[in-house]
Amino acid sequence: MEDDPRILYVQTHGIDEPSKAATPFYLATAAAAMDMDVSIYFTMHGPTLLRKDSQGLTVKDGGAPLSSFIDLAIDSGVNLLVCQPSLDLNDLEIEQLLDDVQMIGGAAFNDMAAEADAVISF
Repeated sequence: MEDDPRILYVQTHGIDEPSKAATPFYLATAAAAMDMDVSIYFTMHGPTLLRKDSQGLTVKDGGAPLSSFIDLAIDSGVNLLVCQPSLDLNDLEIEQLLDDVQMIGGAAFNDMAAEADAVISF
């Protein structure tokens, strides 16, 4: 894994904009299938997508639930990372999020971004 390309996706949109929710999970899953080291960092309103109680959210009417995209990403080995200040912004606690989410600070994010081969923001 050390020599595998690293991609860091940054998700800033949350449940208030479901049409912007699935793409980072879809792309991250594809990158993981290509043997890349992949993480999605959820900041601003992004952490709301990871709430345990929002898993019935769909990207469009009649579409697949967002949880199906999230599950595929997790099963593919995508790391889900969340920003602590963004939890505060959205009145969330880490316990309200999916079990597979890891909280990291700003310094850890900056290190990851500096070491990534690509950083893509949504």
